Order: sequence, then structure tokens, then C-alpha cells
Amino acid sequence: MPTIELKRVVVTGLGALTPVGNNAKDSWRALCEGVSGAAAITHFDASKFKTQFACELKGFDPLEHIDRKEARKMDGFTQYAMVAATEAIADARLVEDKVNQDRVGVVLGSGIGGLLTFQEQVLEFGSGDGTPRFNPFFIPKMIVDIAPGHVSMKYGFRGPNYSTVSACASATNALIDAFNLIRLGKADVMVSGGSEACVHESGVGGFNALHALSQRNDSPQTASRPFDKERDGFVLGEGAACIILEEYEHAKARGAKIYAEMAGGGMSADAYHLTAPHPEGLGALNVMRAALEDAEMTPADIDYINVHGTSTPLGDIAESKAIVRVFGEHAYNLNISSTKSMTGHLLGAAGAVEAMAIIKSIQEDIIPPTINFSVPDPEMDQKLNFTFNKAQKRTVRAALSNTFGFGGHNASVIFKKAP
Repeated sequence: MPTIELKRVVVTGLGALTPVGNNAKDSWRALCEGVSGAAAITHFDASKFKTQFACELKGFDPLEHIDRKEARKMDGFTQYAMVAATEAIADARLVEDKVNQDRVGVVLGSGIGGLLTFQEQVLEFGSGDGTPRFNPFFIPKMIVDIAPGHVSMKYGFRGPNYSTVSACASATNALIDAFNLIRLGKADVMVSGGSEACVHESGVGGFNALHALSQRNDSPQTASRPFDKERDGFVLGEGAACIILEEYEHAKARGAKIYAEMAGGGMSADAYHLTAPHPEGLGALNVMRAALEDAEMTPADIDYINVHGTSTPLGDIAESKAIVRVFGEHAYNLNISSTKSMTGHLLGAAGAVEAMAIIKSIQEDIIPPTINFSVPDPEMDQKLNFTFNKAQKRTVRAALSNTFGFGGHNASVIFKKAP
């Protein structure tokens, strides 16, 4: 078979809607400043729930961005995706430059999709007399693939269009698929990322039943504390992020600004447990090695890892063990941080928000912190630099982002300085 010459892929646009900022610029600033997005839940009465706080969006009104009639056809996760995608597309000037719409695709990830829509419709049916009265948009609002569908319809992008679903690795898998489509020549530009809207009764109740969420109700802002001995679970977050990936020569030809280059991605499975990581971090180890191999890099080429770092008792230990095994002595030269300490865990959108964070870190040579650290965990290697509590300046040549999902799904991406 003939050898395929893989094309280079760069980042030309960013968009975000997060618990710490309603656009990419504000979100990044808040991450660098160590701002927590956690607070008491306002979306519903959580007084009877074990966990009564989350990282909700702040001051967000979808009708400021989406026509009322269109917004009614969308679950929150699609609304969030539309806002982030619109910002990223504008940032990349895809409309102004009149790119070939047949060569622009959309791949977005979500772990759960329209769960609130499902909850509302089932409750409405259950409270009635059994007569089937369902909203005609019930199914189109709920299905995960509808978010990229809406983006393509708004902008006329006729390239590859679908969703990836791999729990908390969903957005990272979307980025890897988008990356591969471009470097294989199947598209010139891809709108990629993820969205999630799970701060509601089913989301909070379901994760409470799994004993996955922090119950630090007396101090929500300090509840997400990755790598701290007193961590007691993750904090649920909501939002979206989108990244415009583009073939390098195509970006150069239209004079696009370039944030960074995507160098590679890796995928693996723990093949171990429904919700717990492999105790020695085997899946995490394999996925980081796969990403390095795909990027044709060595461990010494990486300066920063944005870890999965959810603030769960088992997960943080397993990931830190894997980092030491993969990076050896260079592990102690790395900066490591978990931006989930600020945003909470955005589930299927987490990988997109964290990819945005490493892209900006590479561009600006700043490492956002892991906030809320106070008590060292003796099971964690104390020589590792977890960038506790305060951002650090350093040259970031390349950075890696990890995401791991229930079911043992692992995905990692690597970005490096713009060519």
C-alpha cells in the first residue's frame, strides 16, 4: 500500500463557556487567577441531596445568543455547544474568509447529552393519566449527536459530522477524531470539542448514588481539591468548549492566526472496572505512551500535563503513579495541574476545556494552578510539582492533557508551540 503523508494540524480558534467564564478569554484569565467556580446549586432545590453545590455557569442567558424559537428545540448541552462553537468560529474567521464549507466538519463529544430533557419528559408522562403526550422535540433534544448537527446547520458545514461518547473522555476523543480527519486529508477544518449540562436532579442524584461527588456542603469553593489528602470526590460542572483545528497549509494560505499545533493523541482502555481506575494506573500509562508515540515525542519533550485530576481518592493516586512510570526522572521537571480544581468536572466536555487550557498555556507560557491544596497525601509522590495554589511562569514547548471516563475509557492529546 502507498504511504500516506500525514498533514500537520494547527489550532486557529477557541471558544468556551465555563463555570469560571462565559467566553474563552475570561475562562483562561480565571484559571490563571485560581478562581473557583463552585457554589450552592441554583438550578433546582438541592436541599434534600447529599451534595448541594456544583460548578454552574454564571449569569448565562441562552437567549442572548440563540433565537428563542431555536433555543426551545435545544437541551442545555446543545445550547452550550452552540455558544462555544460560535465564539470559536468567529475567532478563526471561518465565515469571513469564506472557507469551502464542503471541507469543514464538526465533531463534538458529550458523555450524557440531553439528560434533563429526558428527565422532564418522563416525569411529565409519569404524572399524567398514561396518555402519551410527548414534546415533538423530545428525541431531537436528547440525542447526543444533535449538537454538531445544529452547528453544521447554522453555518452550512457539510464535512464529517458526528458525536463521540466515551464518558469523561468524550471531548478528547472528538479532538483526536477531528485531528485524524484533517491529517488524513478528509477535511481542511474541523470544529471540535464537547459540551455537558448535568447540573440537575438526575445528574446530581445519579453521581451521589455512585458516591462520586464531594459532600463538602459547608465549603463548596474548596471542595474540588485534587491531590490533597482530604479530597472526598469531584464537583460536578457544566459548560462547553470548542477548538478549531485546521490543516497547516490551509491556515497559512488564508493568513489565520495560529495558537498552537496539535501533535498527537492516544487512546486506551483500563479493562478493569465500571467506575474505578486501575490501581496502578495501567490505562493511564498506556494512553500517555500512545499519545507520545503518535506525536513522535519523548517524555523529555513535554513541559506540562493537565491531568484528569478529578479529586477522587483513587483516581488521583493512580494517575500520579502512571506519570512517574511514563516520564521517569523527567516527571520531576514537569509542571502538573488540575484545572478541575476550579471548573469542577465537566464530564464529556472536560477534555475540550482542558485542551483549551494547555493551548493557552503553550501560547502564553503560564501554568494554571491546582487550587485548594492544604494537606499532603503520603500516597502521592511529593517530589512532583502539582503547581499548587498559584500559577507558575515557565516556557511550555509542549503539553499533554489526560481524560479518563467511566467504563475505563482513556484519551490523551498533545499540543506544542505553533510552527
